Amino acid sequence: MTALLYKIASMISPLSEFYDSTGDVLPHIEVVEGPKMPQPYRRLLVHNNDMTPTLEAFTRQSIHLKLLAKLVDDGVLYREVALTTDDSNEPVEFGAIKIHLERFSDAARRLIVEGHYPLGTILNDHGIEHTSRPTGYFSIDSDSMSRHAFGLIADTRLYGRHNVLSNTLGGVLAEVVEILPPLEEPNAS
Repeated sequence: MTALLYKIASMISPLSEFYDSTGDVLPHIEVVEGPKMPQPYRRLLVHNNDMTPTLEAFTRQSIHLKLLAKLVDDGVLYREVALTTDDSNEPVEFGAIKIHLERFSDAARRLIVEGHYPLGTILNDHGIEHTSRPTGYFSIDSDSMSRHAFGLIADTRLYGRHNVLSNTLGGVLAEVVEILPPLEEPNAS
């Protein structure tokens, strides 16, 4: 496998696990260097912050989780999700997350498995110190999965990132693929 193909494959995991489980083929993906990411995607993706509060600030609304699918394998929870705004129920993120359940307290683990809240909300509410480290950025063609999650009719180019959340000891809490819908800058009103 060439270095570029390896980078793309690692960047799209854990979303690729859901494509593998359904037999679907991943859409066309291209690596995008952070500084070359178009706005508003650069501002929303190219940083070391959690996406939930970033999207809440951008939309000026609270965010909730819509669980699309989940897989459990040997203490690891894979979730395919959409994050939507509380007030307008607009989807603001589609993606997948691989969560290492053994690295969480019983209370946090229970909430994670229930699948009602974004992981970022649980981390914040439980005071779980962590770091957020994006490992790459990409553009991806929309397909049936992303069009369904975002309510899109036409094909379009989407932008996203692969991010690793780690605890203070460096243990990986989660790996996440975060893809944003077509966006425009919000009005400054």
